Formats: sequence, structure tokens, C-alpha cells
Amino acid sequence: MWDVAEEMKAMLVFAEHRYYGESLPFGANSFKDIRHLNFLTSEQALADFAELIKHLKQTIPGAANQPVIALGGSYGGMLAAWFRMKYPHLVVGALAASAPIWQFEDLVQCGVFMEIVTRDFQKSGPHCPESIRRSWGVIDKFAATSSGLQWLSGTLHLCSSLGDFQDVKMLKDWISETWVNLAMVDYPYECNFLQPLPAWPIKVVCQYFRDPNVSDEVLVQNLFQALNVYYNYSGQVKCLNTSETATSNLGSTGWNYQACTEIIMPFCTNGIDDMFEPHSWDLKELSDECFKQWGVRMRPSWISTLYGGRKISSHSNIIFSNGELDPWSGGGVTKNITDSLIVINIPDGAHHLDLRARNALDPETVQLARASEVKYMKQWVRDFYAFGGKAKPNNF
Repeated sequence: MWDVAEEMKAMLVFAEHRYYGESLPFGANSFKDIRHLNFLTSEQALADFAELIKHLKQTIPGAANQPVIALGGSYGGMLAAWFRMKYPHLVVGALAASAPIWQFEDLVQCGVFMEIVTRDFQKSGPHCPESIRRSWGVIDKFAATSSGLQWLSGTLHLCSSLGDFQDVKMLKDWISETWVNLAMVDYPYECNFLQPLPAWPIKVVCQYFRDPNVSDEVLVQNLFQALNVYYNYSGQVKCLNTSETATSNLGSTGWNYQACTEIIMPFCTNGIDDMFEPHSWDLKELSDECFKQWGVRMRPSWISTLYGGRKISSHSNIIFSNGELDPWSGGGVTKNITDSLIVINIPDGAHHLDLRARNALDPETVQLARASEVKYMKQWVRDFYAFGGKAKPNNF
């Protein structure tokens, strides 16, 4: 975005989402109870951005009659797309990178996300998913005895020793989330988005899973080495903390609440088409957990009702970019819908790689994607001026 802003002589504005960072509507009480959290919705966030644009146009000299483009990645990409849908008079277009706007209800299969994660590991080592799939049963085998739990804790260099079945379940969830995160940030160069990582980190991880026929003990030792790539690439970590998977503060409390109210994304695994333990999508179980935690019930249909689900062809000027390595692409828009609802797929791209700064190690596919995105954005700006300071009509 920094590069594009300079090229287009644009002002770059980063707007903070309410309830994240310092934008706390009720200060220290913002997460106190449901009454204070009631204003944490995508709708309210979009309305904030609409008010902000109006304010900037009124207060910044020369900004009044200038076009605005919304850009975002991941949830931010969803917001960018939805913003153009809901406020087409305020933004001339949107770049929605890695935006899984269809990862809701039954718009896509619930298993597609984990299948893409598995495919990424398969590409990096033919026996990699096979070894990971086998590891779950091996963990259970050692976890069946107290001496086995102790051995597992030591071999995996865990900060807290495993004590019971619940600890083992949390361990496996933590390992699963690690593989998911690696698929998201499988970038072609060193990076520290979620953790400090080497270039193409899945390839590095899969070096430890080359031989599918090692003993159970060696498999657990290899599992530690693989996890160590993600959690200790810097070499500074003394033990592995199973309560965290990312170093950055990404606003997990606010996101957990949103995932319990409106951002209800079905995920499932079958252990055959993916490398994870079988787990069905259980809306009732999750809804009960959310009620226990927040005192709220999920609204699984609301996002589709609010933003249209797959019925978005009446909108215009949105670029949906997806990296084919990114598991979120499974819930994204990956085929052109109309001439102005455009899809750019990036074969060698992980999670919103196109939004990251230019790098000498960028694959040609992402360089081409960025050039295409800029071409469309420049066209939106030209259309804005050609049509007297407003976006080109949808039916033009």
C-alpha cells in the first residue's frame, strides 16, 4: 500500500477498528459485559469508516472532491469489500485481499480450508501430511500413561507439563493451529508477521517429516523440531508455550467475541482429505461455548443476510485477490463474477502476500497481481473524474 500510494500520489489512511487497539468505546470497561460489547459488529465498524471519510474530506485541504479506495487483507479485506457494497457513494472501489466472504453457512464446504492447508504441506514434502496425520495417534499413545505424559512434555520442551486428557486436547489444538498459521504465512522470504520465520517455512518444517516409517519416539522428536521452526526460529525461546500461537497482539479478545456473534465460519476435518483428526462442524456445541463465555448466542445466517452471500453481482469495482497457498482462499471469491467484480489468483501467494511491501524474492505471480491491481485502481480514479466526481454507475 505504501508503494501504491506513492505511485498514485495518494494519501494513505489506516483506520483502527472499534474495540481493537486504542479504539475502545468504553475505555477499560469495553469488554466488561454484553451491554458494553453490543457495539462490536462489522456494521458499526463500517459506519465508523464512513464517518471518518466524511470527516477527512471536510477537514483536510484539497480532499473534499477526491476519490477514495478501500483496501484490506483477511478480515480487513472482507470489510473493504463490504464497505464498497454498503457505501458505494463514499468509495470508488475496493481491493479485498484474502477476503473469505463466502466462508459462511453452506456457501462453501466446511472441509475446504483444512484441505488447502494439507495441500500446502504435500507440496513441500510428499510424506509431510502422512507423518502429521500419524502424529495424533502417537501423541494419544504416549498420553495414555503418566510416564508417557511426562516424556511427551519433556520431548516437546513444553513450558507447562501435560497433566490430563484436557491438556492433551489443548496440545493437539495448538499443534493444529500451528500448521494452519504456517500455511497462511508461507512467504518466499524471512518474515515476522505471526512469528519470526524463515523463507518458505513449510519446506523447512517438512524436512523433519521426510521418513514416514520412523519409530513413534523419533516421530515425536521430529515433531518438536518442526514446531521449533515456528516457535523458535530466532533461537531465543527456552520452552514452547501452548497457550499462544502468535507473537503479535492481533486483538484476539475482540475477535473471539465477533466469532461468537456474527463471524460464524464453519470448519470441519475428516482425516482423509486432510492431515488432521476428524472433527465435524457442531454449531450447537460452539453456540453453547459462546453463551458460557459471553452470554450471547450465535447468528450464523446474519452475515449472508447483511452482505448478500453469493448474490453480489449487482455490486461493482471490487478486486478479490487470493493466494492459492492461502487456506482462506477456500472461502474467497476465486472466479470473476462480472466485468467489475474481478478476481486475481496468485499461484505462489500465501495470506494477502500482494499487500506486503515489494521484496526482491517476490514470485513473478505476485508482481503481476500487484501491477494488475494498480491498473484497475487507476481506472476507477479516471472514471471518478470522468463522471463528474462520483463512481461510475453500476449499470454503465
